[in-house]
Amino acid sequence: MTEPIVVGVDGSGRSLRALVWAAHSAALHHCLLKIVHVLPRYEYDLPFFPEGRFAEAAKRGREFVAEAAAIAREAYPDLEVTSALPSGKAPAKVFLEEAEHAHAVVLGAKGEGGFGNLALGSVSLQVVGHAASPVIIVNHITTGHRRVVVGADGSPHSTAALDYALQAASLRKARLLIVHAWSMPYPPEPPVLIDPDPDEIARKHQQELEEQISGLRKRYPEVEVTEDLVRDAPIPALTRASDRADLLVLGSRGRGGFHGLALGSVSHHLLHFSACPVAIVRPRPEPASA
Repeated sequence: MTEPIVVGVDGSGRSLRALVWAAHSAALHHCLLKIVHVLPRYEYDLPFFPEGRFAEAAKRGREFVAEAAAIAREAYPDLEVTSALPSGKAPAKVFLEEAEHAHAVVLGAKGEGGFGNLALGSVSLQVVGHAASPVIIVNHITTGHRRVVVGADGSPHSTAALDYALQAASLRKARLLIVHAWSMPYPPEPPVLIDPDPDEIARKHQQELEEQISGLRKRYPEVEVTEDLVRDAPIPALTRASDRADLLVLGSRGRGGFHGLALGSVSHHLLHFSACPVAIVRPRPEPASA
């Protein structure tokens, strides 16, 4: 693999957890780990920015990336590591540009600029909403479950998530749990005088799920796959599943999303409240025709 795994560091504890996760993932993929620390922007023509502030920030930034690189190399001596300290741009813009040429971007749930009890910082939220590559948000690192969980609803975004989840499970020698949450239509469509049969609705969802995953499963025959068709809303079903997972994989938007929204309500909620790292995946854009 030639595309790097990019991780953002800012000296916070959560960015350290993101680094640990990213280094492990890069070692599994046998790819480059790129450590990025975005230097703050200072407007030198304003009097309240003391002279030397940028030099001080640059020095701290170099220390952050040097320490991060040392941690990654100590854990994985054969891992190729590089670093960058871009300046003059907003952090979200930097990581969105990195995502154009990355296998994945890994960020801590909230860095030094976070607010209150929000688990997801503003930079992470912008990046997961618009990045071309998968984005992994690390709040808690969970190990030992040897299980990857993915949400599936038949949408193109969840198909991309399924593909990513199967690859992640294969590399980690983990089991894959596919969660498909469903509920009875209300009102029945089209309106009918007889209540719909729950068993028939469940069979329909099972068939749709099998059609979605059949081709993908053939590419990863070594992965043990379990399907969980649960009559519940997606958020509680996936939240429960994340309690027993090392990674939760979601499409950026599902069937219930509104066109034009960068991030669906299910993904948005689970980014804040999942008990394990969350990967947000969107379909890769089709190459432009000549």
